[in-house]
Amino acid sequence: MTTTRRDFIKTAALAGFGALVLPNSLFAYSKDFPSYKKVRVGFIGVGLRGREHVRLLAQRDDVEIIAFADPSKIMLSECQKILKDHNKPAAKEFSNGEYDYRNLLKLTTIDAVVIATPWEWHLTQGVEAMRAKKIVGMEVSGAIKLQDCWEFVKVYEETKVPIFMMENVCYRRDIMAILHMVRKGMFGELVHGRGGYQHDLRGVLFNDGVTPYNSGVEFGKKGFSEAQWRTEHYVKRNGELYPTHGLGPVAVMMDINRGNRLTRLSSFSSKAVGLHQYITEHPKGGKDHPNAQVKFNQGDIVTTQIACANGETILLTHDTSLQRPYDLGFRVQGTEGLWQDFGSGGFNQGHIYFEKLMNHSHKWEDTEKWLKEYDHPIWKKFENSASGAGHGGMDFFVMNTFIECIKRNIEFPMDVYDLATWYSITPLSEESIQKGGQAIDIPDFTKGKWKNRQPVFGMTDEF
Repeated sequence: MTTTRRDFIKTAALAGFGALVLPNSLFAYSKDFPSYKKVRVGFIGVGLRGREHVRLLAQRDDVEIIAFADPSKIMLSECQKILKDHNKPAAKEFSNGEYDYRNLLKLTTIDAVVIATPWEWHLTQGVEAMRAKKIVGMEVSGAIKLQDCWEFVKVYEETKVPIFMMENVCYRRDIMAILHMVRKGMFGELVHGRGGYQHDLRGVLFNDGVTPYNSGVEFGKKGFSEAQWRTEHYVKRNGELYPTHGLGPVAVMMDINRGNRLTRLSSFSSKAVGLHQYITEHPKGGKDHPNAQVKFNQGDIVTTQIACANGETILLTHDTSLQRPYDLGFRVQGTEGLWQDFGSGGFNQGHIYFEKLMNHSHKWEDTEKWLKEYDHPIWKKFENSASGAGHGGMDFFVMNTFIECIKRNIEFPMDVYDLATWYSITPLSEESIQKGGQAIDIPDFTKGKWKNRQPVFGMTDEF
């Protein structure tokens, strides 16, 4: 019998946290994945993002960092220094070209890998890691092709090797407090959600390595870090390129793939003018710079409307090529409440409204009082541990969940079906834009299992 959302809210409110959920086993066969006292980890990709994960795991006594695979000697050296600074032994290095990670995957001394590489490598490296029986922690992106999403699912179902999608925004403190309130029924029945990736990336897309932001107008072979590969997507593609930051938190609140699912989307794109203007006006650029002749295909603003099986709608916005402050633009709206976020997160960067609790005032209240009162139990428990971790502490919770699920043999809260669904938004949005905003069906990557799968994200205060 399928549990309705209303029944679930009632059960969650009565049971509280900790003992509410009995998670499924993470591993299909315990003889290959025994209980761990220490998790032995390899890293594929140790650029600026991977390096933060190295730093976090180097601080743990229950992790051994065995090996790094990355063609960049500079990045490898930085990560070895992190290990040395934490009194950890040096890791093996695999730096002989782009495919040397395959030799890392052959190591029998590794239980799991963290993959933080350019987007176009995620499928190849992810499925090869699963076939090598290495548990996967995968950094987020959007799929290159829709078939890639099916391939992730196919290989998981063949190998039963688990993969964890490391979407850190789901762990943002204010978002987890709102999730806590949603599950207590304070928003009533959810109707609509919004989110997006609204982040000025011009200094990332054009970066020569001199300074972190506004550093130049170079990309590709002359670029540094993400500018070497990410900007090419803006030249060749046009869609919701980075969906998981905006979609993930809303999808968790709406129980997507766990009692609900995404069914259709429609996407529209604005014209593309922001990156060209950045190049022509930058001191290192100008109208005569070669990159001023590049035609960018990616629209400056892409909006994607999504329909859900249970009747909710979701609106995503991709906005990374124009001047703007950082703001993921979340909104959660139900029959009993409404929350709107602005800024980079925090208890005092949004507005909230509960009609009945606020005596029909029709006036916003600041979120600080409400979010502190309903702070999620795992944030209360690990506030000190998360202090200093990347992205306001979110990165701590991502890596802590990855390691603790492996150690405890507990299913990942964001699994291969979530990865396939959330990643699929990118190629589907591209198709919709090419067809003039036509509605496109979103596949059911669970093949019907969404009807009976139960929510697990944030349903325990153990970790």
